[in-house]
Order: sequence, then structure tokens, then C-alpha cells
Amino acid sequence: MLVKKPPASRTAKPAGQLLSLADLPDADTRWVASRKQTVVLAVNQGLITRDEALSRYGLSGEEFDAWRHAHMVYGKAALKVTSISKYRQPIVDKSLGGHTD
Repeated sequence: MLVKKPPASRTAKPAGQLLSLADLPDADTRWVASRKQTVVLAVNQGLITRDEALSRYGLSGEEFDAWRHAHMVYGKAALKVTSISKYRQPIVDKSLGGHTD
């Protein structure tokens, strides 16, 4: 009897290694921190454009920019859904005289 193994999960490669199209998650993926990181790194490395990522994964520009900022400032841990409130900083709009979210 032949047992078929599930495909290996793909994660972002260590710093310094370039990603390939095969490393990108499927378009209908369940988003976890490692897959968000892979997409952010792919855009940062020029493998795909930001617009291609938005279209391919059905993301809003605001959502992708939030991933990119969180990854740049705090790393992969900030991309976890359970960590959003820990890493999210209130946006200060001085024209309104206070904090807004």
C-alpha cells in the first residue's frame, strides 16, 4: 500500500536567500504568520509586485501595508493574529488633537 504524504509546508527562507514563485502560498491560503511573511518578503525582494500580491491574494492595500510595517518593525511575531493588539500602535493625528485608531 502506498501512503501519500501531504505536501511540505512552505515557510519564508532565512535572510539572504531569495524566494521563488514555488515558495509563495496558494491563492486560497489560510493566513498564518509564516505565509504573511513569505508574501511580504516576496514583494520586498521584487519577486512579485505589491499590486500582484493584492490581486493574487485578495488583500486590501491597507492590510498588506499593515503586514509590511509590522514585519519591518517587529518581525514575524507581529504577523500573528493573536499578537495584533500587542504590536498595534495608536495613530496620532495632530490635526484632531488626540489619538485615533
